[in-house]
Amino acid sequence: MVKRCDWVTEEQLYIDYHDKEWGRPLYDRRRLFEMLCLEGAQAGLSWWTILKRREAYREAFDHFDPSIVAQYDEKKIEELLQNKDIIRNRLKINSVVKNAKALLAIEEEGVSFTDYIWQFVDGKPITNRWNTHEEVPAMTDISQRMSKQLKADGFTFVGPTICYAYMQAFGMVNDHLKDCFCYEEIESSKRMD
Repeated sequence: MVKRCDWVTEEQLYIDYHDKEWGRPLYDRRRLFEMLCLEGAQAGLSWWTILKRREAYREAFDHFDPSIVAQYDEKKIEELLQNKDIIRNRLKINSVVKNAKALLAIEEEGVSFTDYIWQFVDGKPITNRWNTHEEVPAMTDISQRMSKQLKADGFTFVGPTICYAYMQAFGMVNDHLKDCFCYEEIESSKRMD
């Protein structure tokens, strides 16, 4: 029997997310932006609530193309507020637009969003060695630093807990439990790089 992290449910979508995405280092600009926005959308909700709506979010937000999202006007915001397939929270929807603008402002300074995000760990994923889910922190010094910098640069819905969940999601940290099959798989792939 395959051993997974304790938080994984029997839902196939959740299993696939855990097995193929969560904790695996990601460097794709658009997907990094997408995950930041989805983690913000999750605030106060379960990840499952967002995960099962992810395709609807991609459709609603032009596949998280920051150049397009940054141009959204009030008419587009109102349209999104009527979209029953996403979380219809004005603050969260506005944050996606603000975050797209903040991302573009960073890139106008000559820094790629990928480099900007990965700077918090000097470009190298952190490997943790947790035995139980209870050991995994909700935030760290790095997520607090990231949160402070993101806020200073105009991003919203980027508190330290959201930032840590974001770091876990895109593999800035490997927080798979040591006995989860993904833990060693991810570590092995790092050694081959």
